[in-house]
Amino acid sequence: MKKSIRQARIEQLINQYPIGTQEELMEHLEEVGIQATQATISRDIREMQIVKAQDGHGHLRYTIFKAGNRSEEEHLKETINEVVTGLTRVEFVNILKTLPSNGNLLAAIFDDLNLPEIAGTLAGHDTIFIISPNAQVAEKLHDEIAAEMNPEIIH
Repeated sequence: MKKSIRQARIEQLINQYPIGTQEELMEHLEEVGIQATQATISRDIREMQIVKAQDGHGHLRYTIFKAGNRSEEEHLKETINEVVTGLTRVEFVNILKTLPSNGNLLAAIFDDLNLPEIAGTLAGHDTIFIISPNAQVAEKLHDEIAAEMNPEIIH
């Protein structure tokens, strides 16, 4: 099966069903006659910029990350303002605390921007480690993130 067809079907499925794991996605694909390995599904998820986000019922589900008409930088600033609750810098690492279930989504936004200040990110449920090339660059990034944070939700 062509990758473009499989990925189009994946997009349809995750928009139609509350799919939260690769196993669930594989099952739905099999139901529509598409066989794919876990490695292929994992690669598709990465290429398609699929992230887990909380739906309106509080469940984690796959969604395709799209910034819409806003620039990626504007989307980053808005998301920082909406979900970041804490920020700490330790040497060349910035540690962001987010509202529950927002760590992966915010890290995906940072990753997509390919900022020179960021060597890499590591995200969990509500925490992101942002690794910078050195402490000076991390301090600059810290100040930029702090400027976008909403003081009303900082804990």
